[in-house]
Amino acid sequence: MQFNSQTTIENVVEKSFTVDDVPGVLWAPAAPCEPTPLVLMGHPGGLHKRAPGLVARATRLVSSFGFRVAAIDAPGHGERQRSASDSAWVDRMQRARRAGEHLGAIVSEFNASIAERAVPEWRATLDALEALDEVDSGRPVGYSGMTLATEIGFRLAAADERIGALGLGAAFASDALEDVARRVAAPVLYLLPWDDQEIDRDSGLALFDAIGAPDKVLHVFPGPHERVPSFEADDAARFLARHLMPEVESGQSM
Repeated sequence: MQFNSQTTIENVVEKSFTVDDVPGVLWAPAAPCEPTPLVLMGHPGGLHKRAPGLVARATRLVSSFGFRVAAIDAPGHGERQRSASDSAWVDRMQRARRAGEHLGAIVSEFNASIAERAVPEWRATLDALEALDEVDSGRPVGYSGMTLATEIGFRLAAADERIGALGLGAAFASDALEDVARRVAAPVLYLLPWDDQEIDRDSGLALFDAIGAPDKVLHVFPGPHERVPSFEADDAARFLARHLMPEVESGQSM
């Protein structure tokens, strides 16, 4: 892991890093404090590690609960160049969208391909982050994200026992992803946008039903996945805190 730059905004420090040429960001409390658990944040498809909504949720987790929070660019996103095969997938999606066709099969294939590449990168990043003195490596790790990040999160949790709680949502169901979800044992809060124009309700219900964890919660909200209500983001933060830092009362700032 190599740290490249650092900035401080109010009470949160933002540090840019790379792990094996994968660019990432680590957010942490600006004031000195004891090591705290880690939350990994994935970005939606087409966005990047510094998408405004992701940054807002990351800084909320840091300022309210003292978490360390990390994000990396998925393959072909943000600072990472898109491959020729990924570009072909994007072209297929754009043509299907213009034609009014259902995107589920195309997006599921594309996201599965990205997730297969992203999971080893996340595990390497997690190894590097847990070696830092500021991270409490004895605690479970959280993961949060929607759409593409949900596909990655399910697969990461199924492959790595360090993931101890997840906040996911708004993903297309597929037989392959449902099989992965059945292997997830960590608690899950799943967000389902009820009026999304592209991601159908049945996908969300099928994925939630498939989750193998006995501790799982479904939150339904009106509107599309691009507009998650702020109270849902707050609930997701408290869900992670409840499972990763049970001694900290949910919703109480540190």
